[in-house]
Amino acid sequence: MTSDLRLADVSVRLGDVDVLRGVDLALDARSIAVVGDNGSGKSTLARLIGGLIRPTQGRVEVLGLDVEKDAAALRRRVAIVFSNPDAQIIMPTVAEDVAFSLRAGRLPRAERDARVAAALERFALAPLADRPAYELSGGQKQLLALCGAFVREPDLVVADEPTAFLDGRNAQLISAHLLADSGHRLVVVTHDLDLAARCDVAVRMHEGKVARVGPAPEVVAAHAASWRC
Repeated sequence: MTSDLRLADVSVRLGDVDVLRGVDLALDARSIAVVGDNGSGKSTLARLIGGLIRPTQGRVEVLGLDVEKDAAALRRRVAIVFSNPDAQIIMPTVAEDVAFSLRAGRLPRAERDARVAAALERFALAPLADRPAYELSGGQKQLLALCGAFVREPDLVVADEPTAFLDGRNAQLISAHLLADSGHRLVVVTHDLDLAARCDVAVRMHEGKVARVGPAPEVVAAHAASWRC
């Protein structure tokens, strides 16, 4: 299985700032980590891959789809997870929020309910199905955000700092779900170098450009070494 990610001479200008400049990538890997210092362009790259923004220059293909010409088709195949789950939780209860993710599919009610139940079980949220979502802990909320993403059975999950506000135990739990081989590809932007090193490939961003691409452990080690004075 491949991520089928192609960027050719891609630049993104937001306001007066060139956030990405001349990015070229051609990757075929099930899991890709994106690392780099704050302001290096990591999150902009993730939003670009997820179809949330468009390139100012160049061409981006994800899963064989052009992010500009095939935007609607890409949205159906990609799920996005952010660092703050409160930005993604919409409905009052846990089960209702997961079901809301399936609204565009117009599934028969029985199929929708079965998929929601299976997803809640997978993420250990079944006992909390009727709980108000706002009552959940931070870790439980991030699990709910993941559950809402995975219930759609996406081909690609784009996760932007999914463990940023979690304790060690919950960070490991979220990482395990993201890295599980359940039929999805993964692009994860992260400062969690343990998570990054467990991916197949890593991309190191620096000042809006690709500084290094290669096996994740090697790229992560080089990134960590760059901090040393």
